[in-house]
Amino acid sequence: MSSNKQKLRLIGAFAALATLALAASCRGFFVKPTLTTLAIAPASPSIQTGSTNNTVQMSAVGTFNDGSTGNPSVSWSISPANTVASINATGLVTSIATGSATITATSNDNPTISGTQSLTVTVGCITSITLSPTSATISVSQANHTASFTATANTCNGAFPITDTATWNTSSSDVATVAGGVVTAVGQGTVNISASSGGVNSPNALVTVTQ
Repeated sequence: MSSNKQKLRLIGAFAALATLALAASCRGFFVKPTLTTLAIAPASPSIQTGSTNNTVQMSAVGTFNDGSTGNPSVSWSISPANTVASINATGLVTSIATGSATITATSNDNPTISGTQSLTVTVGCITSITLSPTSATISVSQANHTASFTATANTCNGAFPITDTATWNTSSSDVATVAGGVVTAVGQGTVNISASSGGVNSPNALVTVTQ
């Protein structure tokens, strides 16, 4: 009887191993998903200089070849390095000076896969924003049908130029567009131009576009 029991146990053990082997081959139980892409969040973050609102925590979300997502191990870097902002090993960004930078996360398992995100550092503690000049006239028939404005942030630490980092707005893109303080005529009429940063808006500057 004991011999028969031992045979049954061996048969059961072999059957269990066979089942596991079949499951592994058919379902891929032991196959690790392969990382295909990396996405960096949050999108286009903006932080400020100073001691408040001066950090942002970045995260990397990976998509794998089986359609799943997760948080793979990554290395963080920023360009230019330690000029506009710094970033530590966990993805925490801290502002240094106003400007723009690019944040990169690179997979530690597969360094050929990386993701990037743009960062803007603006002036903190803004009380008001002024534009110069306060008005301009442009002719659409001129070869150079543009006008340049500068934006200055008045803060609790003094005045700082923010022309390059401010968000510029136009009341009518059919009349004129604006980017980086440069207004470009599109069609005849008048348009209000403004700049904003840190939740503060400048007074409008009036731009007249003539023929």
